[in-house]
Amino acid sequence: MNFDFNYLLKISPQILSYLPVTLMLAVVSMACAMVIGLGLSLLRNSKSTLVSKLVELYISLFRGMPSLVQLFIIYFGLPQLFPALTGMSATTAAIIGFSLKTSAYMAEIYRAGLASVDPTQMEAGLSIGMRRAQIYRRIILPQALLNALPATGNTFISLIKDTSVAFALGVSEMFAEGKMIAAESLRYFETFLVVGLIYWLVIIGYARLQALLEKKLSHSLQR
Repeated sequence: MNFDFNYLLKISPQILSYLPVTLMLAVVSMACAMVIGLGLSLLRNSKSTLVSKLVELYISLFRGMPSLVQLFIIYFGLPQLFPALTGMSATTAAIIGFSLKTSAYMAEIYRAGLASVDPTQMEAGLSIGMRRAQIYRRIILPQALLNALPATGNTFISLIKDTSVAFALGVSEMFAEGKMIAAESLRYFETFLVVGLIYWLVIIGYARLQALLEKKLSHSLQR
């Protein structure tokens, strides 16, 4: 077996130097997706059938197309329709693509979270003179977001791994760097093993942080 452990150690710092780019793509995209997804979940419960159907179409569209296809449409296709977008960077296009796709999943997660809250709490709030916006902000949303936290965390984990497809647009993140190193050295096993292990360690670290957050929030809610 032609396995070079020293080479594995040698390239690890070089690949690790691109970890901040990967995390930036994931964190910024997830933050945008959470905001958009929450808005979509609230709009889907709208009394307007047209608004509700448009949100359903959005969710179906972005959940139904592969991430790479969406990124190509945004980065290569949209500038043909809107020349003002010609100067859009690959990183910006990647963030837009990941945000829109992930928001479709987050909308469904938040919708389930909102449905898990006892509807009588809305009635109780209205009975004491609270406005609907106040009830959502102070009572319903905190509970719904807590209930949605495990699924939100799983979506973020998937997003961290999905950022690897951004290399197709020319974004220099971990997978792109690993691909370049492997092409130069022909050490594919060692190179992609390093990339895979770094992703794995990042996911383990995040999973532990999420578990601590869930425990803390659950304790606060019980009090």
